[in-house]
Amino acid sequence: MLSHERVWAAIDALAERYSLSASGLAKKAGLDSTAFNKSKRQSVDGRPRWPSTESLAKIIEATNSSLEEFLGFVEPSRAAGKAKARQRTAGVPLLGFAQAGAGGFFDDAGFPAGQGWDLVELPARTSDSSYALQVQGDSMLPLYRDGDVLIVEPGAAVRKGDRVVVKTTSGEVMAKVLERQAQGIIELISLNPEHPNRRFVTGEVEWVARIVWASQ
Repeated sequence: MLSHERVWAAIDALAERYSLSASGLAKKAGLDSTAFNKSKRQSVDGRPRWPSTESLAKIIEATNSSLEEFLGFVEPSRAAGKAKARQRTAGVPLLGFAQAGAGGFFDDAGFPAGQGWDLVELPARTSDSSYALQVQGDSMLPLYRDGDVLIVEPGAAVRKGDRVVVKTTSGEVMAKVLERQAQGIIELISLNPEHPNRRFVTGEVEWVARIVWASQ
């Protein structure tokens, strides 16, 4: 249920995920630094004061997160239930990069969905939402070779310097190093120097997931 308390708690949780204070999140979104102070959450007569939809839109854009991610903080039990539904009893889902680009295997947030996944057992600690992608070809040399398996975590926060898997709206799937993600722009550094670095506006990117382990 949408409540005043949960909406404000979600703002605090979003700030924490991106290593920001509530005031730091407000400043990053171009708002007054006191906009999310505890004192601003109640009016002088004690009535609850709700954040505006404009301010919510600005913090989602500033962190390059999504409405779904924010709503997951508003209703954590629902998000936990969704993660639980994805639990696997044996291994994690495995898919090749070429298959991943074909569509139908992921939901809008980059979590595994649909049919056609194989399962792979790995000696890595993974979460309920983790899955595996198998490298195909030499575009990711020298770091990742053909046949290497990458474990990705779509729910993990990503920062500059993280190795990530990115899927574009055109269906291209690639492993890169995150250089910048701000002001509606995502810049990626190629692992293979023979391949160009990439730059996208956020509307061209379907999802970004952090690489948390590789079978090297």
